[in-house]
Amino acid sequence: MNFIKFSETELIDLLWAWAAISFAFAVVLGGGIGGVGNGFPERLILAAVTVGVAFLLHELGHKFVAQKYGYWAEFRRFDFGLILAVILSFFGTVFAAPGAVMIGGLVTNEQNGKIAVAGPLVNIVLAGLFLLLGVFLGSFNLFTTLLQNIVGYGIGINAWLALFNMLPIPPLDGSKVIGWSLPAWIGIIAIALFILFRF
Repeated sequence: MNFIKFSETELIDLLWAWAAISFAFAVVLGGGIGGVGNGFPERLILAAVTVGVAFLLHELGHKFVAQKYGYWAEFRRFDFGLILAVILSFFGTVFAAPGAVMIGGLVTNEQNGKIAVAGPLVNIVLAGLFLLLGVFLGSFNLFTTLLQNIVGYGIGINAWLALFNMLPIPPLDGSKVIGWSLPAWIGIIAIALFILFRF
């Protein structure tokens, strides 16, 4: 897969964004600034492998499809959004705008839609994988509290991210997907809603 290329700058940006988002959500899971104490390392692990991975792979989904079409595509972090996320987390809430994949070149409407839908599709797949992990762990009675939380958050966060990003509001993915394919837009929303309300 020679179209998958990363620059050093991009890898650093991805790492910073993943760390900041994971930290912010770990603080929120502890109830705000008072939660930075007992149990924080466990909450940080939980946030990193659910929210952090969901965000990271969502963005890489956009990148890989764009690069497959031959376009330059790299993630760039949004420092103000990351700082805001961390600050708000101390008050028990979070608004994450960690950054986005920048794409160089004139993409067609179809390509733009397919690049956009890749992120939410990755989240749908991840939700399914977390569900399968839960079935596996349950079948062999291997659940711990941390693993149970990872499975639950992994399913919920990924389904929610897919749904949120499909809102038809620029610059969210949904505004590009609906302009390319209404059935694809409806399909992703329907699957995300099914996962959220079923699991």
